[in-house]
Amino acid sequence: MRKIPLGRSGLEVSQLGFGCMGLAEFYGEALSNSKAEEVLEGALARGVNFFDTADMYGSGRNEEQLSGFLKNHRDEVVLATKFAIQRGDDGTWLGLSNDPAYIKQACDASLKRLGIDVIDLYYMHRRDREVPVEDSVGAMADLVKAGKVRAIGLSEVSVETLKKANAVHPIAALQSEYSIVTRDMEAEIIPACRELGTTFVAYSPLGRGLLTGAYRSEKDFSAGDYRLVMNPRFANGALEKNLPLVDQIAEIAKAKDATPAQIALAWVLSKGGDIVPIPGTKKLSRLDENIGALEVNLAQEDIAAIEKAVPPGAVAGARYPETTSSTLNA
Repeated sequence: MRKIPLGRSGLEVSQLGFGCMGLAEFYGEALSNSKAEEVLEGALARGVNFFDTADMYGSGRNEEQLSGFLKNHRDEVVLATKFAIQRGDDGTWLGLSNDPAYIKQACDASLKRLGIDVIDLYYMHRRDREVPVEDSVGAMADLVKAGKVRAIGLSEVSVETLKKANAVHPIAALQSEYSIVTRDMEAEIIPACRELGTTFVAYSPLGRGLLTGAYRSEKDFSAGDYRLVMNPRFANGALEKNLPLVDQIAEIAKAKDATPAQIALAWVLSKGGDIVPIPGTKKLSRLDENIGALEVNLAQEDIAAIEKAVPPGAVAGARYPETTSSTLNA
């Protein structure tokens, strides 16, 4: 597993990271701590050292799931977590906060749940437009000075916000959704990251599972899977409209002796050595499949075929419900 620099932080991360969110929530039933640890151990054993969580995943449950794993492997892991989206203990959504005092409280709470002394990469999960980003990043920089955080990042922000933030403190990483069905970041965000030396971290590189081909009807989802009710690309008939795109990726995968998921990940990886996809899974077999994407070599004609099969804007449905879309590219 090749390692790449995380911005200019001095940290190095595996070229394929691991998104931990689904271990605790959203994609059906949460794993037990022991089962989650088994998957995390499997990822580390396979060369993955970059693990991504957030304080809102499972209302803190996901960070707690990582604590035992981190206790045993702290020096081997680059750990990213996030603040800003507030939730109650029962999962109630309470809004956003980028308030400097809140940021410092949230950091301390995450450190306690994770059972560690320092967070490697601390993200602003979403921007609260009511708070000047300079104030928020100033508070994050204070955490770096205090030794509680090693590097700072932003998620789902605009180029303007990124540049304002970077003027206060170097931004090591910018995380946004990026896949063959979500290419909004290509025009401005990724070029700006390269200009500033900020690593681009691609979440949902498999289109929240759409590109795996595993989801073809409602019966393929576990009970409680939020995609059926909250994700526009799976709900209200959109999944059926998107299946022809998925089937074309499957045809390309068959010709390359690969799986659709591997083709989707290989496509993201082909977009630059400074882009780090962070697919997540609950299964070791899927983990092996995802890592297998590193062995898939896409020629320029393969990339062209993939992009012809799924041109920008072809997917049915928005990335998020209208109620939360205002927090994107903020």
